[in-house]
Amino acid sequence: MKHKMKNRMKQSTPYVFLLPVLLVLNSCFGLNADITLNLNGSGTIALEYRIAKALDSLGKLDGNERWSTIPVGKADFERTLDRLPEMKLLSFSSREDAKDLIVDAKLQFATMQGLLAFMDASGRRMSYSGDAGGIAGSGRLSLTLNEGIKNTNANLAKLISSVTDGYSVRMSVSFPGQGNLAMSDSQGKALTAIPGSVINSSGKTVSFSIPLNQVLSSSGGINAVFSWGVGSRE
Repeated sequence: MKHKMKNRMKQSTPYVFLLPVLLVLNSCFGLNADITLNLNGSGTIALEYRIAKALDSLGKLDGNERWSTIPVGKADFERTLDRLPEMKLLSFSSREDAKDLIVDAKLQFATMQGLLAFMDASGRRMSYSGDAGGIAGSGRLSLTLNEGIKNTNANLAKLISSVTDGYSVRMSVSFPGQGNLAMSDSQGKALTAIPGSVINSSGKTVSFSIPLNQVLSSSGGINAVFSWGVGSRE
């Protein structure tokens, strides 16, 4: 049973940082991501994620300690950034509490394209449009948290609720000027309320915080669109 579970985890979990945000959607842990943008399109991203110790152990079965399912060490970040010249690791630390392994990392990106290469190498769930220089004109950063879960049943919903209890997905973007955040479903319809969530939709810093259970179990999908510059309210 353990062997089968490990195989399923490997099949459903992206490798290292194909997308830290989306790795949350395939695993049992929570994520905080705080992005700060500069006028020239460069900036920083501060990550904190909490990995359930039981999940981390799955990557260490059958003598595979070297190939953890989720990046938990500084070397994991460094291997990833070796392939991403526009990204730089500024700081890294990790600690444990009774339930989780907690990883903190701060990285610098030279361009918005560099940030996307780090956040979503597949290019399927995160996109950017705007001036090549970034925020100097205007920009739009789109993230798909969930494309929509179809045909869920009560037992599956109960299981998701149980294993994700206490975890959340939170992301903020800070701008030199005014920015906006719009949440929508997979059809583009505005999401005005997500149970247990906190949405700050306008200001120099905008953010969302959504319980992981709500992200994973959403039947209609969840998208977040950060926009700034021309067209944003002052």
